[in-house]
Amino acid sequence: MLQSLASSSCFRLIQNHKSTWFFVSLVLGYVLYLVFGAVVFSSVELPYEDVLRQELRAMKKQFLQDNDCLTEERLERFLKKALDASNYGVSVLNNDSANWNWDFTSSLFFASTVLSTTGYGHTAPLSDLGKAFCIIYSVIGIPFTLLFLTAVVQRIMVYSTHRPISYFHTHWGFSKPLVAIVHASVLAMLAVSFFFLIPGAIFSALEDNWNFLESFYFCFISLSTIGLGDYVPGESANQKFRELYKVGITVYLITGLIAMLVVLETFCELQQLKQLRKMFYLKKEKANDQLAILDHDQLAFTTVSDMSLVQHEDKSQLFVSVTSLSSPNDDPMIQ
Repeated sequence: MLQSLASSSCFRLIQNHKSTWFFVSLVLGYVLYLVFGAVVFSSVELPYEDVLRQELRAMKKQFLQDNDCLTEERLERFLKKALDASNYGVSVLNNDSANWNWDFTSSLFFASTVLSTTGYGHTAPLSDLGKAFCIIYSVIGIPFTLLFLTAVVQRIMVYSTHRPISYFHTHWGFSKPLVAIVHASVLAMLAVSFFFLIPGAIFSALEDNWNFLESFYFCFISLSTIGLGDYVPGESANQKFRELYKVGITVYLITGLIAMLVVLETFCELQQLKQLRKMFYLKKEKANDQLAILDHDQLAFTTVSDMSLVQHEDKSQLFVSVTSLSSPNDDPMIQ
């Protein structure tokens, strides 16, 4: 008896707070996914890092043995200076000295990565004035970019999603949820083909040291706005038509980002995903002021109805009184 009561109370508790339990499970799942990613990255990349560290130590030791006149302290200062400059996109190598990081096309490419929040990190402002302008430019430009992308995606969605789904639903009689799923799948495959596979093949052909996997990796990291900066196109010393190439990459990043947003918005409008999201949301409750307004409207409606009923009764009584006063027996002319 007690066990049945306890189980029923627990069941009612879970049912009454279903969205809360779903949200807690969502948080735990996200934390576990983070831990899973950390474990995999650590187990895969840590051995490669250890090998690279050993190779650098061996090369440094061999270099100092071959150059007795150079002390380890002077070498450390030089390497630190070179690495600091490399973090700002300035290289000490002879084959990279011809490429400028702040000409117009490179600055245009940098501005696009800032506004799209991709941020490769291979180039950064050197001066305090440039850093201050980057802050102000981002504060204004990022919301402006969000507004621009929202407006563009909304207009594209009318022709790429809403009208095709409505056409197949009204003219062919297909189920609207089924048409939406098929349409979203086709749109995703087209986006992968035109913004990942084909550009990956193009980048692998134009970049000397990139294979197809590295090119596809760059496309995904860029269009998902992760922007790690380990692969940046157009930075090789013998790059032909570098200015035009940088402009083309800028156009590719903006159009690719718009395409990704269109695909994501198309999937978000699916009824199945809407129902899935509702599982983790709080239920909307009527606010107190809305309830007060509804009560006030009900009270006003009741008052008006009562007043109309009273007026109708008064008119009826007045009609009866007039009729009784105008009876033929009381008329002196008839008498």
